[in-house]
Amino acid sequence: MTTTERLLNLLSLLQTRRDWPGSLLASRLNISDRTVRRDIGRLRELGYTIQSTMGPEGGYRLRAGNVLPPIFFDDDQAVAVAIALSVATSVGAGIEDAAIRALDTIRQVMPLPLRHRLDALEITTVSSPGSAAPVTASLDVLVTLAQTIRDRQTLCFDYPTRYGADDGEQRAMRRVEPHHLVTSHSRWYLVAWDLDRKDWRLFRVDRVHPRIPFGTRFLPRTVPGGDIKEFVSARLKGSDVNEWACRGIVRLHLPASEVLPFAGDGKVTPADLHTCTLELGSWSWGSLAANFGKFGVAMEVVGPPELALAFEVLAERYAQSSKAFPQRSAVDT
Repeated sequence: MTTTERLLNLLSLLQTRRDWPGSLLASRLNISDRTVRRDIGRLRELGYTIQSTMGPEGGYRLRAGNVLPPIFFDDDQAVAVAIALSVATSVGAGIEDAAIRALDTIRQVMPLPLRHRLDALEITTVSSPGSAAPVTASLDVLVTLAQTIRDRQTLCFDYPTRYGADDGEQRAMRRVEPHHLVTSHSRWYLVAWDLDRKDWRLFRVDRVHPRIPFGTRFLPRTVPGGDIKEFVSARLKGSDVNEWACRGIVRLHLPASEVLPFAGDGKVTPADLHTCTLELGSWSWGSLAANFGKFGVAMEVVGPPELALAFEVLAERYAQSSKAFPQRSAVDT
């Protein structure tokens, strides 16, 4: 091997495990112990922090340094990183441009067969029907929150209390013990224990304005139920458990095949060739009735009574809205 090939192979080995005995490196590369020591010195001159380890044989350990030196991936690792960068543009973390540049950098140096593998993957991220529009959170804020979570430091930040038509956004200071960062439907959330309200809260990261310096350290609590995913899913549904607070069933005058693409997490059961039942959940009976109404066809409420009442209230409200709208004549149209 040339010196360059030998250095690249040596670096690749050092990245695959924590400690390498010098004699084992020499055996794997088919070189002498003296050449290993000389090549380790060359890598150190290139910016790699390689620590010598003590022991009967002595060895080496690749550690983090002051700068980011070149990193080498095997084929599967390179494709995995490229795929992750491809979908990073949809996570709403303000890293879209950096992800695109990094993907271009990796793609340029890929061997041709590996590049063909990557180019065959055309990845398109599509939001689910009815999901919230993507909102970008500041990368600096995300890193700040992650730091306080890691170091278990209390955090003060300004957070909107309401949005006024005249006076704009109004904020109040919140004091929390930050616990987790969560992303859902292209939005970032901070899960934290609110020290003033003495309860768990979910904060939109794009609305968080951290105050520095950070506060004192704290002992971490356990989220209700112990599962962060279940807890956040429940809170996003307006419930204390991962179930919708309100659930109901209607019979739609549509074939099941036409309802399924728009049912979301609902349950569709064919009744006959032309009708089906649909079970949905929501945080209120009014919003649940409105969700069923989006299909725009005749339907009958199967249950419960609260859903039927919500339909009556909604129908009356819609009727009043139409009466308030000025009638237009054929000449006007």
